Amino acid sequence: MPATLDGSLSDSMESRFSGLTANQLVKWSVEEFGDELAVSTSFGIQSAVTLHLVTKIYPEVRIVWVDTGYLHQETYAYVRTLTKRLNLNLHIYESPLSPREMERIHGRLWESDQLEDLDLYDRIRKVEPMQRALNELNVRGWLSGLRAEQTEFRKSLPPIKRQGNRYRIYPILHWTSKDIYEYMQEHSLPQHPLFEQGYTTVGDVHSSRPMTAQDSSERDTRFHGLKQECGLHL
Repeated sequence: MPATLDGSLSDSMESRFSGLTANQLVKWSVEEFGDELAVSTSFGIQSAVTLHLVTKIYPEVRIVWVDTGYLHQETYAYVRTLTKRLNLNLHIYESPLSPREMERIHGRLWESDQLEDLDLYDRIRKVEPMQRALNELNVRGWLSGLRAEQTEFRKSLPPIKRQGNRYRIYPILHWTSKDIYEYMQEHSLPQHPLFEQGYTTVGDVHSSRPMTAQDSSERDTRFHGLKQECGLHL
């Protein structure tokens, strides 16, 4: 297993992390960060995989979920299903601005064709609550279920990356959609209700839709096709 982190990642250390399986990387993260470890989740289409993968090794791990206040009712139902099924130690964070207050001050930002309006929306409803969660929970190791095939940015990620005074760990970074499907089948994990309606990725009601034959990528169905990332992982 890799040596204890000393604040930086050398090329040789990155290559050693790259050779670890998802289970090995999670086990190392638990040993390295202990109660300073957390998992972020959106309770999206593929979220059950990372949640199951981590909690079977560390059942008490903190699970951080940012509730934007604009999620599908099916997503809220999925939160209840997975929380009960996996006995999640769930920590819910929200923007200090309610949806009504935000719309009164800034308008319905998602209706604009301006990228800066979508960026402001994401900063208010997603990025600020997540940063607050990481600070309040004293998170030093942050596990998430990003996969390289999802966006151009994610293709460039190593399996572990320093971000400020924290380390981001991506156990399933190089998993394919087939790997995800087979893992869910093997462990009988419940699927997000919107999967059967053609959603391959799901976020807020107003910024995600089912995939169509005209889409070249699943991320085309998010953010009106104007952006690939909401800002949480940049």
